[in-house]
Amino acid sequence: MTQEVAAFTPTLPDPRTLLAALYAGGPDLRVVSASEGAAVQLHTPDGRPLLTVEVPLFLQVPGEVTRLFGADVPVEAPVWWTEVRATAAVEEAEQLAGSVAGRLASVLGGTTWPRRAAHTDVVAIPGEDGAGPGRPHPLGADLLTDHAAVVFQDRPVVAATTWLTNLLQKLTGSGRELQIVTPHSVRLTLPTRALLTGLPARWVVRAPEGGYYDGLSGAVLHWHEGRFAPAPAEDGGFQLADTFTSTPAAHTDGEQQLILTVRTTHPATEQLLLGGALEACWQSLTGDPPAGWSTAEPVNLPWSPRQLTELARSRARRSAPTWLTAVGAPDRPAIATLRVTHTRAGVEEHITLALGYAAGEHPPVDSLPELAETLATRHHLTSMLTHLRAARADLTTVPHHEPPPVPLSFTLGPDAVTAIGRAHGHSVPGTPPTALGPAARPALHYTLGDGTVPGALHRLAQLNEHLAGAMP
Repeated sequence: MTQEVAAFTPTLPDPRTLLAALYAGGPDLRVVSASEGAAVQLHTPDGRPLLTVEVPLFLQVPGEVTRLFGADVPVEAPVWWTEVRATAAVEEAEQLAGSVAGRLASVLGGTTWPRRAAHTDVVAIPGEDGAGPGRPHPLGADLLTDHAAVVFQDRPVVAATTWLTNLLQKLTGSGRELQIVTPHSVRLTLPTRALLTGLPARWVVRAPEGGYYDGLSGAVLHWHEGRFAPAPAEDGGFQLADTFTSTPAAHTDGEQQLILTVRTTHPATEQLLLGGALEACWQSLTGDPPAGWSTAEPVNLPWSPRQLTELARSRARRSAPTWLTAVGAPDRPAIATLRVTHTRAGVEEHITLALGYAAGEHPPVDSLPELAETLATRHHLTSMLTHLRAARADLTTVPHHEPPPVPLSFTLGPDAVTAIGRAHGHSVPGTPPTALGPAARPALHYTLGDGTVPGALHRLAQLNEHLAGAMP
C-alpha cells in the first residue's frame, strides 16, 4: 500500500528545515519540482520518483484534522499541514515518507499522522534491482496502464485533496479511469464521492474475505485488460459482493442526512458576489454561515464570498469553471460542493449541500419552503431539490449499501416558471405547488413528502416529466 504521512506543525516549515527533512534518504537523492510548483518530489539518481511532498498548507478552519483523521489526532487550527506521499513501487519509500514527516515534526515541535510512521532515521534506497515492479506515473499514480491510473489509499477518509483533484484533471481526456484502491474500513468525503460519480473513476475496495468490489455499486470486481472491471455473472449482469449488502446497522441506526441540490443563475455583472445562496442555505438550516472554503480538502480558508468570487472571476477569464468545497462548524456536520460556470444564461452556481443529524435529532424540513422563497427572491434561484436519507451523520460514504435518498421537495425559480408558463406549472397531477415570492414573478414549490413517503420518488419522476415537456 502507498504510505501517506501528514505532519502538523505550529510554524511554517522553512527551507532549511524542509531540506533537512528531504535528506532523510541521504545526499544522493534528487529534488524535483512537481505540480507547477505546488509540490516537490524525491527521485533516485536514476530518475525513479520515491515520494511527493506537498507545499505546506496553513489550516485556519477548526475541526478539519479531526474530520479527516478522527479524534485520535487532537490537532486544532491554526496549524501548518504538510502531506507526504510515498510511491508503492519502491518498498523503502514508505519508511522514507515517515522520516521526512517525522523530521519536520521533530524540529518544529509538531505531530504526525499516523504517529507510528514517524521517525528521523536515514533510509537507504536500493538501486534499480531492488525496486518493486514497474515505475510510478509522474503524476503520482501507483500503477499506470492503457486504461487506468491506479492509486492506493489507506487512511481513515479519502478526501478530495489537491493531489487527487490535480490527478483527476490531468487524466481528463487521456482515456484512463482513475481507480482508488482502499481497505473496506476506509470512507469517502462528500466532495470525493462527487468527483468519483462525475468523472471516469472507480472506488475499488478490498473485501475482508478476499477479492475486490466497487464501493459505490457493490459490483464484484476483477482485474481485466489493465483495470478493475465488474466480474460478469451468469445472467449477463454483475455480482454483488456479500460485504456490500451486509451493512452494519449500528453505523447508521437513526442517523440521517439532509441533502440540497441548488442551482442559481446570475447576470454576469461586475457587481456580482457569489456564495450568497450557499450562505443563505447554511444560515437557514444551522443558524450560522459556513466556517470555511477551499478548492480542495482539507478546507483551510475562512469563509469569504468576496475571495471565492475573485477566484471564480479569474478562472472565468481563462474559460475555466471553478470547483469549491465548504464546511461548517465542527459541532454541526455540514459540507458542500460548489461549481461555478459561465454560460449563455449567465453565471451559474451548482450547489450540493449535505447536513448530518444524529439519532434523535430532527432535520429542519419545515423550514425548506421559507428557504426556497429566500433563494427565489434574493439569490436568482433556478431550481432546488431536497432529499432525506438514512446515512452517517458525519456525512462520509461507507463501502456498504445505503438506502437511496427520499425526495422531500422541489422548487422552480421565477425565470423557469415564466419559461414553462404559470398555468402549466400549476397543472401537475397530484402535486399542487405553493407560489412563493411576488405574485407577478412567483417561484413554485412542490412538496413531495416528509422523507418517509414511499411514493415520493414516483412523484418526483412525474413532476420532472411534466415540467420537462414545457421547457423551451
